[in-house]
Amino acid sequence: MSNDDSETVLSIPLKKTDPVELYLQLRKLVASKYSESDAQKVESVLQTLNKCRMDMVERGGDLSLPMQRDCLIHYFQCLCMVEPLFTSLSSDADADPIIFVWYDAFNPEHEEGVSSERNAIQLEKAAVLFNLGAIYSQIGASCDRTTALGRHLAMESFKVAANFFFKLWKVFAKHVVSATLDLTVHFAEFLHHLFSAQASELELQQQLNNNDASYALQQHRCGPLFSPVCDFYLKVNYLILVVLGVAGRKHDYRFDQGETWVTHLSQKLNFFRAKAREAAHVTKSFILPRSLLAEVYSSVNSCDAECVTEILVRGICRKLNLQQIYLDLVLSEFNPFKIVKDGKLVANPWDMPPPYPTNSAILSSSPSPWYSNILQYLPLKKSEPLNLYESLRTYFVLKYSESVAKKVEGLLEMLHKLRNEMLRDGLSLPFRRDSLIRYFKCLCMIEPFFPMNASPNPPIFVWYNAISPQQDSSQHNIHLEKASVLFNLVALCTRIALFCKLTTIQGQRLAMDALNDASNWFSLLRFESKKASGTIDLSESYTTMIGNKISKLKLKFPHSQSNESSLPGYPASAYAWSIFGLLGENVEWKMETCHDETDPNDVTEQFILGYCKSHSLLQEVCQLRCLDLLSEVSPVKIKDGNLVANATLEGLNLALENMSLQETPQ
Repeated sequence: MSNDDSETVLSIPLKKTDPVELYLQLRKLVASKYSESDAQKVESVLQTLNKCRMDMVERGGDLSLPMQRDCLIHYFQCLCMVEPLFTSLSSDADADPIIFVWYDAFNPEHEEGVSSERNAIQLEKAAVLFNLGAIYSQIGASCDRTTALGRHLAMESFKVAANFFFKLWKVFAKHVVSATLDLTVHFAEFLHHLFSAQASELELQQQLNNNDASYALQQHRCGPLFSPVCDFYLKVNYLILVVLGVAGRKHDYRFDQGETWVTHLSQKLNFFRAKAREAAHVTKSFILPRSLLAEVYSSVNSCDAECVTEILVRGICRKLNLQQIYLDLVLSEFNPFKIVKDGKLVANPWDMPPPYPTNSAILSSSPSPWYSNILQYLPLKKSEPLNLYESLRTYFVLKYSESVAKKVEGLLEMLHKLRNEMLRDGLSLPFRRDSLIRYFKCLCMIEPFFPMNASPNPPIFVWYNAISPQQDSSQHNIHLEKASVLFNLVALCTRIALFCKLTTIQGQRLAMDALNDASNWFSLLRFESKKASGTIDLSESYTTMIGNKISKLKLKFPHSQSNESSLPGYPASAYAWSIFGLLGENVEWKMETCHDETDPNDVTEQFILGYCKSHSLLQEVCQLRCLDLLSEVSPVKIKDGNLVANATLEGLNLALENMSLQETPQ
């Protein structure tokens, strides 16, 4: 592939909008339709909603691309939470109207904008979704695609951009009554295929630049990939002509000026069409030698130094986010949206870093006496301390170089810190859960480099049998470490369930969510334990027994019904969405079927259901966890191609650790 062809990628500008004051009107509505106490319970959400929109309009150009992304995601979540209020506003002829005005992203003069219908939110949601796709396209275009890490981040960014435009095409654009051309169904379809094509092209480039592969292996890997990229660009070339036909050439579109997008996409199509034909001819006459077959599945131990950070970042993409929405709303110090005392909802500002205060009072000081017998089978596993930083850093110095070790030093420091943190006594249940989850994600990043055969002192993980502490297992095998962490996550989530106050509806829902969380981590534990060959508590027979006990415990627990009257802030509908998590695929179907289960007289219930909808949609669209490493609130950040610890969070996390060494149950 020539340099000229590979260097050029397309991105799109953000849509512009006029300022709108949201807080005063919406708070007035909640106070009048519900009550003043209800208005106080959701006031934080309304304030954060208003701040997000103001920052989006007034500060957008001054923010980095990842910060603009964080602001847009936060605003979209708040917008989904308040959506039921707009339904009420639209039916109130006496209410002051809220009108959203948006301009075409490709009109440089920002003329001929469109207004939403009176108090209608559909245009606002569609425009924000468009801007999320646009900002991801800009992140992808801004990546240094001359490096393996830059190509990977660009590829994943374009995939997420394509996902956002897919949602816009299939769902949100259809509900916009009056829209600029960029929000039409045809345009959203075009942008979805455009960024899918660019992601596929970068995936192909990544294979072609795989320096650990021989020429023959590259031919085997990449030959079949030219044809799908060609098909993508064929579709994109057709769709851009459809878009221009719909526009009737009345619009002075930026992509139809000078070096046009039409010309660019036509050149891409011709290039990949020729390459696909060439690859098809080579493949017919080419047979991969048997000696190279093993290389197809070779480990990363053969990679060169340039690929190290890319492989580490790729490692975090392999694990889905299995956490429960409702559990994180109540207990996680790293979730900016919270349910706190008396059912009050808190939406912390998008630019406020964690940790965030939680409502630990929902947990009792002792476990439920009716179900606590399961704890004898699930004590927390103990481990010997380990200087993980020194052993891992030595490996990267010897295997690659001192400069490579410096590039990944931030991740190694975080791994060491989180492991020590996880072993501390006296931590609260919520904080220990957060700590274990963060450590497990970091382990997934480092896993591809095991076994560390090049190191004279690879890390030795020592874990004791949870049931018989006098027995231990000592291995270099990272799967022992991962399986032991997962065992403790299962045990910890089960403990949280047992410490919930089951005499309350909210306690019952939190308990069931914690058990669902335990079941999710257990599914990973069964997979990892087969590779660990550790102590008996990680054996297949023992883990199967644990799984059966958790399943029976879920059946015994009191179940709150969706038609019960909800206490403020703990709706049955939100609980149902929390159970769905990411297990279902059809998000739109879930939105429709769950909507009728909410209590229209409970504003906090309506808000939490809106949050759960937005959370599930964003998890489906933004499932590529590696892009979170670009965020300003990520514990480990990608900065200038290096993995660095986020210094902004260090002092805050230290304060939170000290706070967690308190009275909460262990």
